[in-house]
Amino acid sequence: MNMTMTPELTPPQVELNGVSYNAVPGTYPILVDGCDTLPRLFQLRCQELGERVAHREKTLGIWKSYSWQDYWQGARDFGMGLLSLGLRRGEVVSILSEDRREWLYADLGIQCAGGIASGIYTTDSARQLAYLVADSDSRFLVVENDEQLDKFLEVEDQLPDLAYVIILDRDGLHDLRHPRCLFWDEVLEMGRAFHAANPERFAEEIARARPEETALLIYTSGTTGNPKGAMLAYENVLAACEAGARVLEFYSSDEQLCFLPLCHILERNISVYFPLAAASTVNFAESPETVFDNMREVSPHHFFAVPRVWEKVYSRVQVLAQEATGLGRWAFNAALRAGLARADFAMRGQAVPLGVALRYRFWDLLVLRNLRRMLGMDRMRRGGTGAAPISPELLRWYWAIGVPLVEGYGMTENAGLASLNAPQDNCPGSVGRAVPGVQIRIGAGAEIQTRGANSFKGYWRNPEKTQESFTADGWLRTGDLGHLTDSGQLTITGRLKDILITKGGKNITPAEIESRLKFSHYISDAVLIGDGRNYLTCLIMIDQENVEKFAQDKKVPFSDFASLCAAPAVVALIRAEVEAVNREFARVEQIKDFRLINVLLTAEDEELTATMKLKRGFVEQKHRALIDQMY
Repeated sequence: MNMTMTPELTPPQVELNGVSYNAVPGTYPILVDGCDTLPRLFQLRCQELGERVAHREKTLGIWKSYSWQDYWQGARDFGMGLLSLGLRRGEVVSILSEDRREWLYADLGIQCAGGIASGIYTTDSARQLAYLVADSDSRFLVVENDEQLDKFLEVEDQLPDLAYVIILDRDGLHDLRHPRCLFWDEVLEMGRAFHAANPERFAEEIARARPEETALLIYTSGTTGNPKGAMLAYENVLAACEAGARVLEFYSSDEQLCFLPLCHILERNISVYFPLAAASTVNFAESPETVFDNMREVSPHHFFAVPRVWEKVYSRVQVLAQEATGLGRWAFNAALRAGLARADFAMRGQAVPLGVALRYRFWDLLVLRNLRRMLGMDRMRRGGTGAAPISPELLRWYWAIGVPLVEGYGMTENAGLASLNAPQDNCPGSVGRAVPGVQIRIGAGAEIQTRGANSFKGYWRNPEKTQESFTADGWLRTGDLGHLTDSGQLTITGRLKDILITKGGKNITPAEIESRLKFSHYISDAVLIGDGRNYLTCLIMIDQENVEKFAQDKKVPFSDFASLCAAPAVVALIRAEVEAVNREFARVEQIKDFRLINVLLTAEDEELTATMKLKRGFVEQKHRALIDQMY
């Protein structure tokens, strides 16, 4: 067995209540400011910070602030309302809503009351909702509005064990009369009354929480088969919080923007648990469509997003550069060249030569600083990306414009954090070193395996899959492929299940080729085909906005998205992008033909997961006719 591992460190000693522990996974309690569970940390923060701003949300176009006291009141009233309705310790409560402050109140209120919080994507269908609620044994379901309530009503007869549906917004539902439906404000009122009659109950439930208890049930994306519910204990989440704080700088004065789905462990960490640990302020984007406008309004100090978001920003800048005057394009290109020269040193932690630094400083003052301000990135100390591969050239571009963008690695099953680059310790092309408290090794078949206090408890009601997820000696099997450098830097090369084996016996991991294609601002996504075939081909999704602009500029006629994809000039445009990528790879790894997927895909479509990752097997199956044309 090929086995390499992150270097062992001498474990520091931790003293707690007179007992000395080795600070290695499983031998000491995970503490954040002396708290070993999220409810206790939440209680401490709210007591400490009181009227200080915890988060902001827009109401009728105006940002409104809410204090830590408001946070506590909302979570306590909701948690006590659930207890008054019969919530028992260890029961699951599902949340089906876009990001908003009530999501946080529900999340912490459920945990403080002894329940398990489980998020459901708003893009999920009624059928998927029925599966998730039934599989999790949820007795309560929180829905945002009439649109999400309709999904429940469609499958109501399939959910006999669901006691209550709690609705956040009354709009369009004032005449609703349903025995299982309650409104959010009604439950809060019930919670206040229950608290008045039982003033010690909420604090007692918080005190009952234990580090090893399940706090969250997070369903995986389900790129193959039905989603599985990963059980994360309090200690798993706190381990991720503590490790993140040791590698990256988080300050109580930080402002950040919440916009990715809170069902996903990445956004849950970034916008709920890390701010809880750092006492920082969270601003909720109005919607995914307004995130770039909200970025400019908030100007966050750090910003974490999936690669598709970073690609979208890059594409927007490219379009703006093309629309600029001749002088403007010249200035932007000159500034970018200066930035790239500096980035080649800065992103590797090397000293920047004086001449390069001075040239960058000049163009930064003249052009790049204004660009960052326009993007809402003028205060950004760092950007973060994960959850999917990102092009190395895109990382370099962000460093060039003055935004240090670093990669990290994690998955739901290790609480979203296993390794991390930092601006001051960055290795381009890697996802960084193992974070404190986590060990990484490369097992059989080049599989990445992790071990630490962040490793999940297992899959909900699925002991067989849980057993498959761990090695005989207790390491978490990630299913990802990679390798480690001698200094412990981890590089991911692909997914174990995504390996393509051509007819000639060549093993190819598609992730790197696909990410290079997606660096083109004309390509939104790509799926490499070739398993059991003589050569590689590709299904490509074009970037609608940028390709439409190209067509308009070149006077290419089209009437809809399908006709745009069929236009010979557009096909030629994408062929040129594919050929440019082909030149970077060996002959056996080059794409011999491609087809454009001529329908716009959203997270509501079965080809995409809610985190906007293509379901490779489903795409291949649905577009079999296109694939057959290429062979």
